[in-house]
Amino acid sequence: MHSIERHVDPGTYRKVVGRFATGVAIVTTRLDGVDHAMTINSFTSVSLDPLLVLFCAEKVARFHDAVLEAGVWGVSVLPASMEDASRFFAHRGRPLNGQLARWPHRHGESGVALFDGAAATVECATTAVHDGGDHSILVGAVTALGTPSDDKPLLYHEGRYKSL
Repeated sequence: MHSIERHVDPGTYRKVVGRFATGVAIVTTRLDGVDHAMTINSFTSVSLDPLLVLFCAEKVARFHDAVLEAGVWGVSVLPASMEDASRFFAHRGRPLNGQLARWPHRHGESGVALFDGAAATVECATTAVHDGGDHSILVGAVTALGTPSDDKPLLYHEGRYKSL
């Protein structure tokens, strides 16, 4: 592995990569009967054979350790109508108990919470975890899929929520 010297200003980096419009999702896991959730925009398809997806979790987030220990997770791809949920689950320090109560949801085949209003849902079992600097890159085998809603997607671009 090559040593990487920092020649790029982190603020400029954030501004530049922010020009890549992304979808927004909430990833969930369940550990010891407690639901954990976190807003993400780092979700992508990896492979069709086998079916694999990935997301990135910040190492200092309490969600990080919970999802690593649980080994299963769900992704609810958000429609524009769920911007409030995205904002809520993006903030640190929320109480764990009852945090999902404001949004209709169900527990999927793996036991993870999935939002009823989601544009799409994906359930996964972790197959690999890679170091990604201040984040971990979790790769998961897809175990279940759903399309609960046909609503237009929620997007994130240049630090702001947008929709189609």
